[in-house]
Amino acid sequence: MPRKGMRTIFFKPSPSGSPARPGAPMRSGDPFADTLMAERIARAEPLIKKWAVDFSNPESSPSSSTTSGNAGAARLFREGRHEAKLYLSKVKDLHSAMLHCIGEDSNSGAIVRAHELLQTAVRRLSQEFHQILSSQLPYPDHPESVSSRSSRASTRSSFSDFEYESEDELSAKQFAAEPVMQEDERVPNAAVSDLKAIADCMIACGCGKECMDIYKIVRRSVVDEELYHLGFERLIGPSQMQKMDWEVLEVKVKSWLSAAKPAVQRLFSGERILCDKVFTAASVRDSIFSNIAQDAAVALFGFAEGVAKSIKTSPERIFRLLDLYQAIANLWPDIESTFSSTATTAVRSQAINSLIKLGEAVRATLGNFEAAIQKDSAKQSPIPNGGIHPLTRYVVNYLAFLADYDSVLADILANWPINSSPEHPRFPDSYFAGCESAASIAAGDGDASAMFTWFSWLLLVLLCKLDVKAEQYKDVALSYLFLANNLRYVMDKVARSNLRHLLGKHWVEKHESKVKLYASNYERTGWSKVFSSLADLPVKISSGQAKESLRKFNAALEEVRAKQAGWAVPDSKLRDEITRSLAEKLVPAYRRLHDSCPRGDSAVKYSPDDLDNYLAGMLRATGGGSESLSTASPRSSSHWPSPFRLLRGRRGEKSRAGDV
Repeated sequence: MPRKGMRTIFFKPSPSGSPARPGAPMRSGDPFADTLMAERIARAEPLIKKWAVDFSNPESSPSSSTTSGNAGAARLFREGRHEAKLYLSKVKDLHSAMLHCIGEDSNSGAIVRAHELLQTAVRRLSQEFHQILSSQLPYPDHPESVSSRSSRASTRSSFSDFEYESEDELSAKQFAAEPVMQEDERVPNAAVSDLKAIADCMIACGCGKECMDIYKIVRRSVVDEELYHLGFERLIGPSQMQKMDWEVLEVKVKSWLSAAKPAVQRLFSGERILCDKVFTAASVRDSIFSNIAQDAAVALFGFAEGVAKSIKTSPERIFRLLDLYQAIANLWPDIESTFSSTATTAVRSQAINSLIKLGEAVRATLGNFEAAIQKDSAKQSPIPNGGIHPLTRYVVNYLAFLADYDSVLADILANWPINSSPEHPRFPDSYFAGCESAASIAAGDGDASAMFTWFSWLLLVLLCKLDVKAEQYKDVALSYLFLANNLRYVMDKVARSNLRHLLGKHWVEKHESKVKLYASNYERTGWSKVFSSLADLPVKISSGQAKESLRKFNAALEEVRAKQAGWAVPDSKLRDEITRSLAEKLVPAYRRLHDSCPRGDSAVKYSPDDLDNYLAGMLRATGGGSESLSTASPRSSSHWPSPFRLLRGRRGEKSRAGDV
């Protein structure tokens, strides 16, 4: 603040209002009153003049020529505890004498002289108050630097030596010289006690406004400066946010997220504690703290509301909305405690309003996300090898990340219906059969109901979309392989994320059985001719029957091999389940034919081991199944092609959901 402005506060005349006068006032001219006033002036004047502030240099040292050391750095509350205590006591005694002596005629020379001395003392105390606040009391980095939260129950300073004592009582005591304290030792206790002692003295002398104005100006500048150093820019409004590129706004959101917790738990809480320790009256404390912190806190939480209003509801950006919501929700107990007074209601209201707007933005984004799944074009060419569709990859990874925000989403999605059947709108009647979460939904079990409903619904939307995409395949077997691959991918992500807890055991078991059903349908439709060639074999097979069956088997197998060249099952577990199932059905029957046919016969092209090895090597990403049976690797061979690499969804490349 400019020096001139601070002088205005320092040297402003005392306000007309004064504390209630104890006892009946004495009239000026009363011999006893004149004697009392002269005595109090004589006792106070030397010390007050010693520490008088030079009008031309408010930072000056005591005017007394006896003061030693660096004149420009002399400060009353740093020179010694006894002199500071004595100074406050003399000022209070002088003011008390003035209250007793002022009568109808208050223009006597003694009263005027006492008033001038009091003004001189107030200027010194104002300067000391400002110096301690701005230099000797930098904002503490730790809560214990000022106090603990429990200290707010008491408004008295632990440094009780500054409780008012008359000069006679002080004179009767012997003060031992106190050791010089290091700066970091005296800031937490002595400096706060000094501030309280000065504030109590100035308020008692009718100069409370000057004291409070200094406090508010200095501590408000501390709050603003600390928020700046924490990385929060107060000047950014919703209109500016709407014009920002997402990359720029996201950086500012990250800065806000790192600043919010220390701002609430250290900065605002510390200012609340400090204010409570310096000022005694609850109404005064609340008013001053509101003046210091309310605007900054409203701006801090208003930033989150501004983001909620300005951010486009792109699915990838929902995570920043959730981060903001989670940060404010986690800080709510601290917000409610620190800004508990009526004077700071606006801060609590802003925090709540930000949560409301963020929740609305999250719900709108989820609605757009569902619509995007529904609108995904079915005219796109099907995945050639029946592998994982980019839509599956994107949606499931997105939901897996969302599941990490389960506690936040439970709050946001509570009482937000999906608009479907009388009980479970949109869901088919059989969808919840036997599902433990269905009971939770029917019973209205808040969190479980909302979370299960929304996540299972979005997955159902995805699976229905995959059913439509499966119909694009001309080969029925490949469509079933596509469904098995994609559902297995979904189940794998569910198992390895928080989705498994949100969806429940029954949902997982039900959809695992669907994977097996799709795999079984692939075998049935894709290998039907091969199975037919080995069907209805008699107990004893003649060589003629064996040759005929082998020719049919060879033709059917070559047809399958040619058709399914390049088909893939990326999941090794599912692939092994399919190939082992085929081997169990085909190899034993083929071995009977092989053994029943004369050795060296032209009908025998492959040995049973060749068939087993071929089956083990099929359905791999590099086009497994296209190699010849005689060169196929055995099941335990290390020559197998590398597992199929998961394709990244186009949108997933730019989102958190695509990082998995």
